[in-house]
Amino acid sequence: MSVKNTLIMPTFSMNVGGKLISINKPMIMGIINVTPDSFYADSRYETQDLVLKKAAQMLEEGADFIDIGGQSTRSGARLLSAKEERERIIPAIKALLKKYPQALLSIDTYHSEVAEAAIEHGAVIINDISAGEMDDKMIPLAAKLKAPYIAMHMKGSPANMQKNPEYNNVVQEVFDYFIHKSFECREAGIKDLIIDPGFGFGKTLAHNYQLLNHLQFFHQLSCPLLIGMSRKSMIYKLLKIDPKEALNGSSIVNLLAIQQGAQILRVHDVKPAKELLEIWQFTMENA
Repeated sequence: MSVKNTLIMPTFSMNVGGKLISINKPMIMGIINVTPDSFYADSRYETQDLVLKKAAQMLEEGADFIDIGGQSTRSGARLLSAKEERERIIPAIKALLKKYPQALLSIDTYHSEVAEAAIEHGAVIINDISAGEMDDKMIPLAAKLKAPYIAMHMKGSPANMQKNPEYNNVVQEVFDYFIHKSFECREAGIKDLIIDPGFGFGKTLAHNYQLLNHLQFFHQLSCPLLIGMSRKSMIYKLLKIDPKEALNGSSIVNLLAIQQGAQILRVHDVKPAKELLEIWQFTMENA
């Protein structure tokens, strides 16, 4: 007797830098932080040489996108001005695309000014942890630039988001948030909207796993679903380890996510994620 996987993964297409990309199987977004204070020390690449070396590795290992961030948004982190952030990330974007012009770069920022500069210099996706809540110019800008826009749910701000976050029903409240946010983005003219439930951003350990257990619920929004759980506290606090030891746990939660139809995995470790997807895909094809 065989048991078939009954989940049908939603398929989407996006205009990414003038190229039509079909999301008909899970994709991988690698993380490069041009910052000295990201929560996971091994994801910090403060020089252009380190950025280029890491980008080369990620592209070789099978990353579909690379997400460039210029400031830490971990709980309690100091928030940078747009000027400071731009001075960190624009040289990295220029150097990376000069050497790897085929790379599809996402800019991880909540500053519209930074997003605009990044797109001007070759980035093709905007990844906004605040979904336009921290800069009301961001959503109109994404629409004007015709860039795919990743809107993430965050309760509060990085300064206070982990100070006793409360929900009556975290799944329903995050879902309701995205109903309104997707309407706002569509009304502004954004064609390619990607949603991110915001694991670790204003959620307790229990909240994170409640969201993980109900990811299929979010397919009702008819948007690609991006999941960012790589090496986060929902893994290392549960297992009583530190982020450096959280690769195995990251693979487990990523597998649970793709089994519920997640389309994009945002990860620090591309090779393990790629191997996970290859095994999962082969299993589905041979069920």
